Amino acid sequence: MPSCDACFRNCKLQEGQTGVCGARVCRNGKIEAQNYGIITSEAVDSIEKKPFKRFFPGSQIFSLGSYGCNLFCPFCQNFEISRAKNSENGGLEIKISDRTFSIPQKSISPEEAVVKAKNLVQMGNIGIAFTYNEPLVGYEYVRDTAKLCRKHGLKTVLVTNGAFTLQVLREVLPYIDAMNIDLKGFTEAWYSGTLMGNLPMVKEFINAASQECHVEITTLVIPGKNDSEQEMRRLASWIAGLHEGRGAEIPLHISRYYPHYRMLDIPSTPVSKIYKLVSIARKYLNWVYCGNC
Repeated sequence: MPSCDACFRNCKLQEGQTGVCGARVCRNGKIEAQNYGIITSEAVDSIEKKPFKRFFPGSQIFSLGSYGCNLFCPFCQNFEISRAKNSENGGLEIKISDRTFSIPQKSISPEEAVVKAKNLVQMGNIGIAFTYNEPLVGYEYVRDTAKLCRKHGLKTVLVTNGAFTLQVLREVLPYIDAMNIDLKGFTEAWYSGTLMGNLPMVKEFINAASQECHVEITTLVIPGKNDSEQEMRRLASWIAGLHEGRGAEIPLHISRYYPHYRMLDIPSTPVSKIYKLVSIARKYLNWVYCGNC
C-alpha cells in the first residue's frame, strides 16, 4: 500500500483513497495532488497581509489558495477551504453541523496563473503568493507555478504551517523567494494534542528554509493555550539561536486571536498581552511585530 511522504502523517492509502489532508490521493499506485490547479480563493493582497514586514514592503501580490490542510487547528480562519472535501458529483463541499455547503472552485494552470500575475504588474503586483489553505498539501502545483514565475521575473511567496518533510521543502525551495511559516506555539502538548501536528518537524522546516530564503514567522496567541511569558521566551530564544545566532534577524509576528471556527468560547487575546509578549520577544529578536491589534 503506497505511503504519502509529504508530511509527518505518512498516510498509507489504498487506490482512490484520500489522505487526512483531503488533498492527496492514491491513483494508479502513486500518491499525487488531487487539488492540483484547483483554486478556491484568489485576490490581490498587500504583502503585509501575508504577513511580511521585511520583504518588498508596500507592494501587492497575487494570492492563490486551493483546498486541504494537514493540521486541525480549532481556530482556523479559513476552515471552509482547509477542511473541504471532494463530493460524489466532483465538486467541493464542507459539512458544518448538519448542513452541507458547496465551495466554489475553478481550474487555473501554472501557465494561466503566471499570465494573470504578469497582467497585474501594472497595479504593483510583484508575483504570486501561495496561501489561504495549506499550499504544501499540493506542493507540486506550488513548485511548477513558482518555477515559471522565476522564468518571468516574478517573485514567489509561500505561507505555510511548515509541518512537512525536508523532501517536500527541497522540491519548492529553489523557486521560493520568501516564506511566512506558522510557529503555532512551543509545546509538544499544544501541537500534538490540539493541532494534531508535529512541532519537531516544523522546527526542522524553519531551520532549513531560513538558511536559503527570506523567512518570517507568525505565532497566533490564544488565551490560556499558548500565551505564557515562559513559552514566548523559549520560542524567541530558539529562533534567535538558529544559524549560530543569526536567527535574531528572522522577523517574528505575534498575532492577536479572535474567536472563530471551533473556539468561539475563548475570548479575543487582550491587546495588553500581545504587547507584553512582543516586549519579551524583542529581548531575543531584532524584528518583532504585533499582528491583528
